[in-house]
Amino acid sequence: MPSARDHQDQNEASKQRLAQLKESLDYAKKRQRLAEIEDMQSRPDFWSDQAKGQRVVGELKLIRSFTEPVQRVERLQADIDACLELAKEFGESEVLADLERLGPELAREIEALDLRVLLGEPHDGDNAFVSINAGAGGVDACDWARMLLRMYLAWAKAKGFEVEEVELASESEGGIRSATIEVRGPLAFGYLKAETGVHRLVRISPFDSQARRHTAFASVDVTPELEDEAEIEVKEADLEVETMRSGGAGGQHVNKTESAVRMRHLPSGIVVRCETQRSQHKNREVALKMIKAKLLALQVAARDKEMAALYGQKGEVAFGSQIRSYVLHPYQMVKDHRTEHETGNIHAVLDGKIDSFIEAWLRQRSQKAKSATT
Repeated sequence: MPSARDHQDQNEASKQRLAQLKESLDYAKKRQRLAEIEDMQSRPDFWSDQAKGQRVVGELKLIRSFTEPVQRVERLQADIDACLELAKEFGESEVLADLERLGPELAREIEALDLRVLLGEPHDGDNAFVSINAGAGGVDACDWARMLLRMYLAWAKAKGFEVEEVELASESEGGIRSATIEVRGPLAFGYLKAETGVHRLVRISPFDSQARRHTAFASVDVTPELEDEAEIEVKEADLEVETMRSGGAGGQHVNKTESAVRMRHLPSGIVVRCETQRSQHKNREVALKMIKAKLLALQVAARDKEMAALYGQKGEVAFGSQIRSYVLHPYQMVKDHRTEHETGNIHAVLDGKIDSFIEAWLRQRSQKAKSATT
């Protein structure tokens, strides 16, 4: 068991690491901005402009997603210092149990904060649109798209993010041809951008009467919801808009008006659909946001070769283009082909536990960026 001196050395090392992380996070500037926003919120006219107020609240949540982890680390370091002082007065045996508990907790918080440093690119703090499309594999591909949607919904719930369905095209067998969700919360896009690409499933098909092994593919596309939509200009003449009834199985709540919107950006060929809002106007508004988000991704890709590879890596939604494989038979394994990160606990992954894959990709990407500049 480590001695009190060992814990002291570890705590001092963590303080040095925290100082480096605070500098990387521009912590002092974030604290200053936090104070400014809190002062703005105290003014009686803060909500006179609802849209501006919502943007400021979003900025506040984002800043706190960086500052609060720093404060948790500082509290743990202070608790360890207090235990070490007690050890001097009453002996190590009185505090070693507390130190054994606090030490690993501090290490986890430092590691989580270290990951936050990797989320400093433009739009990392934005909400995210996640689009899933069934690829090669027939009915199995549609079922696989449904499983991926469930996986991301579970992940978002565990993270405390809000999720809204934007579009869902169901199949009669229970799967989905396509789906788009909006994930709202600090750093949603920063995390989820790691999921862009083709995902491959290998399993014994529940739809095959002969119980043969099948391979299915689905693509995932993640784009940010732009905080400032003026960043991307879209001419009205460049849009082709169709209206239709929202999809679904019917029933008393089925939408009987043509409120669903299918929007095509003619110069780029980008097509999006939105059907979940009650009015055609709202669906059009969300569809335009999605168009702008995808256009931004294309612009970034044109400027940055690495992002071009990321955005274009989906390729054909079929064998040879996948970023990650999920194998249920003849063995159980999830493997990311970009990072080589893998786990045998496939059911946990399908239940939304994908953080280790996201982290591995973010760290690899950061390392590549550092190597490119040296």
